Amino acid sequence: MDTTDALKSIAAQVARGDLSFPTNVAATLKLQHALNDPDCHIDDAARLVQTEPLLAARTVAIANAAAYNRSGQDVTNVRAAVQRVGFRTLGALAAAVIVRQLASGITDAGLRAKADQLWQHSAQVAALSQVIAKRVSNVDPETAMFAGIVHEVGGFYVLSRAAEFPGLLEGGADDWIEHGEVEIGRGVLLKLGVPAPVMGAIEALWNGMRALPPETLGDTLLLANDLCPVPSPLLERPGMAGLRSAATIDFTVGEGTLARILEESAEEVRGLSAALS
Repeated sequence: MDTTDALKSIAAQVARGDLSFPTNVAATLKLQHALNDPDCHIDDAARLVQTEPLLAARTVAIANAAAYNRSGQDVTNVRAAVQRVGFRTLGALAAAVIVRQLASGITDAGLRAKADQLWQHSAQVAALSQVIAKRVSNVDPETAMFAGIVHEVGGFYVLSRAAEFPGLLEGGADDWIEHGEVEIGRGVLLKLGVPAPVMGAIEALWNGMRALPPETLGDTLLLANDLCPVPSPLLERPGMAGLRSAATIDFTVGEGTLARILEESAEEVRGLSAALS
């Protein structure tokens, strides 16, 4: 089965709602739904987070990152971390754990390397999205970070299925864009219950339509994706000049420029992406 047929086969399964998730993903999905309950108390949330060690570690790490730790005082327990970051950021972190769990069963070294690079890309886009939302586009920063975390979830799902389809990723970026990115990505996002505004932003990313300076969540995600120093391994082409062209993106924002804002926020972006990773 060639790349095109393999991607079409997976896309058809996803369209039918026939998705194959690792067992730990199902457990984290249940945890995420519990955290999204408006009646969930902070003590209940802390107990739920502690049942998932990776989520607990990420929550404390994010709480101590520069974006959330304005006082400079590190927290050392999950309850304090949950209180600092809030439930919406907690939901984004749960999504990050789910995305990583999709690739947890990959044993092939080449596929594992692609999954690791794809997560580094996603974490960087999430961190950049949060900063751009806060400092440039004035959309909700937590929603922007969430969109960055999940925007490549379809790619993680395909990587998790690659062992079943020899040669699945041999076709390169063009096959992924034409036969996989949208069809598979949309189906996985729907299965994970991603909210409509975030779905819309990711659709805008796929369509490549944006305004500069960014005005919407979609614009924010697109700009973060363009500025990301780590490319998606599923979209890499020979001779890509993404980083060189990214360096030319600049515009005036208030009394400053995008370049100055990114320079001022560099430590915040590093801290957020490191905490997510």
